[in-house]
Amino acid sequence: MKLNARLNILRAGLFALAFIAAPAMAQDGPAVPPADGQGPALWIVRDADSTLYLFGTMHLLRPTTGWRTERVDRAFASASRLIVEVDGPRDPAALLPIIREYGLSPDRPLSSLLTGAEIAALDAAAGAVGSSAAGMDAMRPWLAGVSVQSASIIRAGYEVESGVEPILTARARAAGMTVSGFETPAEQIRMLSGFPEAGQLAFLRRALSSFDTARTDVDALVEAWAAGDIEAVRAVAVDPLRATPLLYEALLVRRNTGWADQIETMLEGSGVAFIAVGVMHLAGDESVQELLRARGVEVVVAP
Repeated sequence: MKLNARLNILRAGLFALAFIAAPAMAQDGPAVPPADGQGPALWIVRDADSTLYLFGTMHLLRPTTGWRTERVDRAFASASRLIVEVDGPRDPAALLPIIREYGLSPDRPLSSLLTGAEIAALDAAAGAVGSSAAGMDAMRPWLAGVSVQSASIIRAGYEVESGVEPILTARARAAGMTVSGFETPAEQIRMLSGFPEAGQLAFLRRALSSFDTARTDVDALVEAWAAGDIEAVRAVAVDPLRATPLLYEALLVRRNTGWADQIETMLEGSGVAFIAVGVMHLAGDESVQELLRARGVEVVVAP
């Protein structure tokens, strides 16, 4: 796979996860269509001298998807700091060394781990974005799985550039806001690579089997997110993930707990910040908000 093609796929990432790296944008990013109705959900986490807005996002979107609202604009404009899941490098190529270290295994190529039928399915999926199974052969199964799911979403017209975080990050930097991430790209890559090989292969096989239907799942999630319907987000995306406890614990619960810890630390200071994380982290009984409420932290829906 050529370098640019590989980076383009990796940037997209798995829609259930944070983006690994997003392209730098000039000025304040592309225009966002207004939302229909109330738009995506927004919460306020606060104490006596801190106000933290908590906004659910989609990491990839079609450019025609409307999500901008006056309440989100007001909240964002009032903040001096933006916190996203991962504040990736301006140049995605900077991630190549760690991707090579944790994402490639030439001594255990995919062709030695998959059946002939699975290799054919991988070749068809990779071909949708100008690659091939041979070009992905040195990838570890987790990286191939991320690439396959990303390819299916890209094929459906979703773009990293239209995702919420790259747009907000560009606007924040243009406004002189401080931008930081709850996690580093290296931490995300190590997390993904830390799954046992059997689990990685199961993930890859599931990505291959759902390649042609992934668009339907993502469309349903985006529709629920754009309408601010958190119960629908839970039903569409969070509950199905619970069927795989290892993934649910690693991708949502453990990370939500760590972010709740960081938010509590932020409340020890003062000021206004805007926190933008994937909407799946804000749905369900182990969401960031519920973890904070269980600790006695005030979390309310923004008016």
